[in-house]
Amino acid sequence: MMKKKYLSAVVAVTAAATLAAPASATAETKSTATTVTTATALAPAQEARTTPSRAAVENTPVRTVRPGERVDAGQGWTVWLTRKGKHWSGPDGYENFRSVVDGNIDRTQPGVSHQSEGGENGVFHSGLYYGTRDAGRVELTGSDGRKTLATLVALPGRPDWGVWYVHTAPTQGGSPAVALYDRSGKLLADLPAWDF
Repeated sequence: MMKKKYLSAVVAVTAAATLAAPASATAETKSTATTVTTATALAPAQEARTTPSRAAVENTPVRTVRPGERVDAGQGWTVWLTRKGKHWSGPDGYENFRSVVDGNIDRTQPGVSHQSEGGENGVFHSGLYYGTRDAGRVELTGSDGRKTLATLVALPGRPDWGVWYVHTAPTQGGSPAVALYDRSGKLLADLPAWDF
């Protein structure tokens, strides 16, 4: 007899819950639908705010060196700066020079130059950036679209020029595009890619 009373009570509670369920299920569904709609409406706005920061490229710190200080540029290459310009030497010891005072570059406007040497083991790229005290980065773009950031070096006092260098894998001919950006990410100057 006890079991019957207990079972009847359970059935009565279940029936009451079932009768009340449609009202609360409807309320929950409406609430959930509103929440989903709100989340969907917010999602594109959040993506629009975060996408540019994810796509941004960080600036390269400019290393300050003393005039004549030798900088190990890796793989047997050395770079140094004097008040007259950029000097560099390769694994063979042969020295090169690119002037910033002979009139071949216009330091009143932003610009970038490019020299490259190498072979089947890789290519050493270097050059001048000039006409700005606000250099943020120099970026090479290969024929495959791969971007490589260069190291930046300058003399004390933030002169309006400096040197950049970077190593890349061997290429099948041609020269990568080179671009100079300021610290805000604005393109200041570029050299297009070309085939030899």
